[in-house]
Amino acid sequence: MYSPPFEISTDTINLIADISALTERFAIRLEQSDGLHLRKANRIKTIHSSLAIEGNTLTEDEVRDIIDGKNIVGPLREIQEVKNAIKTYEMYQSLNPYSIDDLLRAQGTMMMALTDDAGHFRHGGVGVFSETELVHLAPPADRVPMLIADLFDWLKNAKDHLLIRSCVFHYEFEFIHPFSDGNGRTGRLWQSLILGRFNPVFEHLPVENMVYSNQQAYYDAIRDSSKAGQSGPFIDFMLGEILKTLCGHQGSAICESAEVPNKVPNKVPNKIRKQYPEISESTWKVLSQIISHPKDTATIIGSDLGISDRMVRKHTTILRNLGLIERIGSPKNGYWQVNITHNT
Repeated sequence: MYSPPFEISTDTINLIADISALTERFAIRLEQSDGLHLRKANRIKTIHSSLAIEGNTLTEDEVRDIIDGKNIVGPLREIQEVKNAIKTYEMYQSLNPYSIDDLLRAQGTMMMALTDDAGHFRHGGVGVFSETELVHLAPPADRVPMLIADLFDWLKNAKDHLLIRSCVFHYEFEFIHPFSDGNGRTGRLWQSLILGRFNPVFEHLPVENMVYSNQQAYYDAIRDSSKAGQSGPFIDFMLGEILKTLCGHQGSAICESAEVPNKVPNKVPNKIRKQYPEISESTWKVLSQIISHPKDTATIIGSDLGISDRMVRKHTTILRNLGLIERIGSPKNGYWQVNITHNT
């Protein structure tokens, strides 16, 4: 049996443990009195984010209006994309993540009236693009059926944890890029379906929203995996996004004590790091986020890094006491002033 190349890190194992613990908490949350509202809100976020990644400009409110059957004014293609996505996600319960026929059926619905070959594998060359460059050139079209058959065979029969298989499948699916269009949104849907076999709550977890908020990191993880010749970097990135999404729906000791994910560019000079050896790596990463986005509030920083507001304030208090940062103006409308140059 074909097996895609991937490596499991210590971070991967820890992420799986944390996600498994938080999934049960999220399931309880869905059963509470506002669970129905949460399901609908998350479905709106899922559809909006997955399409926005592909360039759709409609807002969450406009997506909500379309779901509610209201007429909106907007580009006809983008409205059609939303209507197609709604129909596709309504098929969620009937789709088998191990069925190639169901994959073609879902993609056909997702891309209905948008491409001439909806529901069929591509016949030409395609690539994966970020906003600025070609990230990956897909294999030739004549190899697609065989590559997809091998991938689905592995997905169904492999013994690896389903969380890992979902991420490997997502990466390999984007690597193959089996369709002329709609690969991104179809791949994210299919990972959600696979995760649904791990726990049904993943039907209502808007992982796409986290990817949308971190698109460059998403493409960087694809690029890093391509360079490494194995999908380990992408696995860690996607599991980190899943954990952050779960943390965003509940307070938890896991979320508050977890290290900040290693995805923020290191913009703190080594000279400063050596000057303050007592500062933890998590605090340095909060400072890196502040350097990159000085107008961010504690809430936004926490959302980006997957930690609570309280933990962000704990880190910023440490940095303030050392004179490395100060808040100028109000907590809501002010900005962070970084004083690194005064401490070098």
